[in-house]
Amino acid sequence: MSRLDIRPFEATDLPAAAALLAERHREHRKRHPLLPAGYEEERRALVEVTAVWDSADASGTVLRDGEEVTGYLLGAPKKSPVWGPNIWVEAAGHAVREAEHIRDLYGAAATTWVDAGRIAHYTLVPDDTALLDAWFRLAFGSQQAHAIRPVPETPIPAPAGLTVRPAVRDDIPVLAQLDLTLPQHQGLSPVFSAGTLPTLQEALDEWEEDFDDPEYVTFVAESNGQVIGSSIGSSIEKGSTHSGLAQPDNGGFLGFAAVLPEARGLGAGRALGEAVLNWSAEMGYDSVVTDWRVTNLLSSRAWPALGFRQTFHRLHRLIGH
Repeated sequence: MSRLDIRPFEATDLPAAAALLAERHREHRKRHPLLPAGYEEERRALVEVTAVWDSADASGTVLRDGEEVTGYLLGAPKKSPVWGPNIWVEAAGHAVREAEHIRDLYGAAATTWVDAGRIAHYTLVPDDTALLDAWFRLAFGSQQAHAIRPVPETPIPAPAGLTVRPAVRDDIPVLAQLDLTLPQHQGLSPVFSAGTLPTLQEALDEWEEDFDDPEYVTFVAESNGQVIGSSIGSSIEKGSTHSGLAQPDNGGFLGFAAVLPEARGLGAGRALGEAVLNWSAEMGYDSVVTDWRVTNLLSSRAWPALGFRQTFHRLHRLIGH
């Protein structure tokens, strides 16, 4: 095998990287046409790659075949302590003509990152089988799923025995309790999330302040007259996780859903998700996006069963452990 021509990424590589990203996105949209069409254009793709390059402490590598750039990889750290001493390769941070070459690009770039003490590595990868396989063979594992589905053509009825309705202010105490239920569940096996847990009073105060925000809709599910779960919907622009290539035009967002532990198994989680789907259709959206931890046994089964198809995989690797 001939030696590959890999060197550090430079600003002059941005147009070539944008061309590769637009090419990758065109292929991605053949599988997921609800994703935004605009990034099939090199001009729009250039905006995304440039944003990654302009991130603080961004660095990466490019691969050349003669004078042509045939692959690139860009990463940058995030300040949040939740992610550890990290480096992130976002959706616009990589594209290659040959999937195998992402391994060579990463091998060259990761030396600098690890030498700087950044040992927690994250990457957002489209659902391309060959590309995912290449990342998996770099010791990355699947952590988070990003998914999309069209809005329902006709309203989905609530299951028998449950009432699903918009939340009212009298529901705030249980809504605050449900705000704790999800991170508590995520902290258990097999997720073991290290996310921070607010106090009940903090959750109550936040609901009191934000309850009437018109940019969000909250639903609750009742069984025998008791609220047992909630879900929240909004426009996709409110979901910061789904930006750029992962943000569909005119999309809704299923941003939160939780059911009290003692009430699980009644179908409330599915009904609450369906309530956001129905609302999104009423609002005139074309699609709905959501995400979940793949180690969450409940959501990783509930949302695909609701018709969500995975578009991006967030992968994670911790060096030295």
